[in-house]
Amino acid sequence: MKKIALTLFSLACLGGCLLGPNYKQPELDLPQGGQSGDKFGIFTTAQWWDVFEDPVLDGLEEQALAYNQDLQAAIARVDEARADVGIASADQMPTLSAGAQSGREGNNAGSGESQSTAGLSASFELDLWGKYRRLSEAARAKLLASEAARDTVRLTLTADVANSYFTLRMLDAQQKILQRTLQAREENVRIYESRYKAGYSTEVDLRRVQANKDSVQAQLQQLNLQREQQETALAVLLGQSPREIIARNIPRGKTLTELNLVPDVPADLPSDLLERRPDVRSAEEQLVAANANIGAARAAYFPSISLTGTAGFASNALTDLFTGGAGVWNIAGNALAPIFEGGKIKAQNKKAEAQYREQLASYTKTVQTAFKEAYDALAANRINRDIFDSYSSQTAAMKRSYELTKKQESAGLIGVTDLLSVEETLLSAEMNLANSRANELSAVVNLCKALGGGWKVN
Repeated sequence: MKKIALTLFSLACLGGCLLGPNYKQPELDLPQGGQSGDKFGIFTTAQWWDVFEDPVLDGLEEQALAYNQDLQAAIARVDEARADVGIASADQMPTLSAGAQSGREGNNAGSGESQSTAGLSASFELDLWGKYRRLSEAARAKLLASEAARDTVRLTLTADVANSYFTLRMLDAQQKILQRTLQAREENVRIYESRYKAGYSTEVDLRRVQANKDSVQAQLQQLNLQREQQETALAVLLGQSPREIIARNIPRGKTLTELNLVPDVPADLPSDLLERRPDVRSAEEQLVAANANIGAARAAYFPSISLTGTAGFASNALTDLFTGGAGVWNIAGNALAPIFEGGKIKAQNKKAEAQYREQLASYTKTVQTAFKEAYDALAANRINRDIFDSYSSQTAAMKRSYELTKKQESAGLIGVTDLLSVEETLLSAEMNLANSRANELSAVVNLCKALGGGWKVN
């Protein structure tokens, strides 16, 4: 009995061994920065799109989160990784199996009695070197990585929906600008046709006005095509059926000018960005898994010890299997040590170490990309506001210039060429103004995405 206890104690001590390096977060050359705090709070809430205060956008985001197929696939990958954790954990537990056999023994006369036998067998491999614990550690890290990858898909999806919606609202605004401009050009054609017939205008002027009208009409037709393509693209993001995609029934909410634009944010990048962005979290968990796999690979150099146990039962009926009967358990231990594997174990270790270096490089690159995207988003958020202000000033100036030029042209002080030039510049300014407003809104979306929006609930 003392020998058995001593043996079990020794096995327990060996079971505490873990081969391979324990994970340590890599040291990176990161810039100094404060915490995210309140100044970034609006960009880091679970439903960050609420900041735009558009109920229609809120509904589109909810629909995308419920039905988008890319997100559904990411959720399925999380379930798959969770199952892998269960498999890895089960490898550390004993296995128990049962078998039964029934027959009849008798003489030449055919008489005899029935015989039923059943047996239970258990097997367990001692995890002396931590192989299965390292594999379990790797599986859990991969689960966390898949969850972070799912969050990355979610963040990218919600940002794409918002940007696609703002682009659609921009195209709606530009469509109204072109329709209004086309009506004005058609009126110009009508006026110059009357003047030409009355002999007050040349055919050259009439043809210039007609060409100007046709140009605006072509722009409107091209923009209508862009609107249809944008609607179908947004429908796919929302996970709509093919019938719904063809119907292009995308609801509209606030206009570009009505959408809320958050105040500008300071340029200080939060120092806790790394532990917030889901893509960074996913990359680090992949690194943790690769590190754990090194220990599992190194364990292959050492012998594995498996214990097997059997229990036999014999009775007149199988129903006695779990109610009584004699039982005999035989415990046996087998040790298997690798002698010659043709370099396989060494190659597996090199592979595990190479995979770790690969994941380390991937993690480092992900961190670099995170800071680049964050700084770019902060700059775009600031500069796009300045661009919008410039286009606003230009549009206001051109509207006034058009009013004055139109009066001069009606009075015969200038020719139609001068008027057409001012009209073209005004149209360009109005179109650029709508585009710059959409860029302002998209800059806010991209800043939310770059800062890992969605990590903190309101």
